Amino acid sequence: MTVQNPMPIFTTVTLMAPTLIAVGAIWGGIWAIAGLFWMTALTATLDLLISRTLTTVEGDEFPSADRLSIALAIAHCVLWVLVIAALSGWTGLVLWEKLVVFTAAGLFMGQVSNSNAHELIHRPGRWLRRAGRWIYISVLFGHHLSAHTLVHHVHVGTKSDPSTARSGESFYRFFARAWKGGFREGLRAENRRFSQSGRPWWRHPYYAYVVGAVLTLVAAAIIGGGTGVFAALCLAGFAQTQLMLSDYVQHYGLSRRILANGKPEPVGPHHSWNAPHLMSSALMLNAPRHSDHHAHPARAFPALRLTEDMPMLPRSLPVMACVALYPRLWRRVMDPHAARWQQPAE
Repeated sequence: MTVQNPMPIFTTVTLMAPTLIAVGAIWGGIWAIAGLFWMTALTATLDLLISRTLTTVEGDEFPSADRLSIALAIAHCVLWVLVIAALSGWTGLVLWEKLVVFTAAGLFMGQVSNSNAHELIHRPGRWLRRAGRWIYISVLFGHHLSAHTLVHHVHVGTKSDPSTARSGESFYRFFARAWKGGFREGLRAENRRFSQSGRPWWRHPYYAYVVGAVLTLVAAAIIGGGTGVFAALCLAGFAQTQLMLSDYVQHYGLSRRILANGKPEPVGPHHSWNAPHLMSSALMLNAPRHSDHHAHPARAFPALRLTEDMPMLPRSLPVMACVALYPRLWRRVMDPHAARWQQPAE
């Protein structure tokens, strides 16, 4: 069964998360727990209990979807300042409240804000793209814009893509390889483009990423001194881990065949893992509908489709990300599924 008119669901589910986390950062107590509960136990439980999926809205242009993305970008920035302040002692939280707020905020920034930034960098319009870039910069991961659009979408499912997890590769090995490889290959791709652009050196995207990261840490220092900088670094590391887990799960063990001409086959629906669960799909702006995103990168999130020829994860994307933290369990669960979809390279 499908849910008609999903935009109210997207809006409620995504905006409730930063609202609860923000209130928890100010008042602590049960409110701190509420934000974490929304991001974890409630989402996982509703994914299990609700059998419906979000309907696909026909068409690729959705002003309401863009407005939600802008609202989420603003919420991200406000929440970042508030959480850094709370972790620095401004709101009087005790240690356990700080840990709960930190965890909830890190999950939000790594799952919801990441999905929103991912949406924004693929949308037409300079300001939407800039908003997505600054979300990534705020978690010290600005280069992901270049690595994702210029490397991952071109080379997904091949050894040239650092963000495609190989069969049998643990998340921990993948993280180190993909982070370094994404930074390096994104820089190479931008250097090739920049050399032909005729723009001054300070317009290089990687210059903006580095300067933006410095400004982020300066802002954290202004808010909370050394504690604020430490909080920003920890928050960025946690958010980046969430993002990398998503990349790891969504392409694990799926590769493109090499054709007789030496080029990889076109990207197809069988080169990404997907999930139909309502709550986590709404929370992550349909990011679990990953195959259709690769087929149509500019398609707005309400229009992303699920079809029967797409590989489906055995559980929701957030749950499988947790499983990925335990390599033996992950391989026991996922390797048989990947083997059924894998086409050996020639």
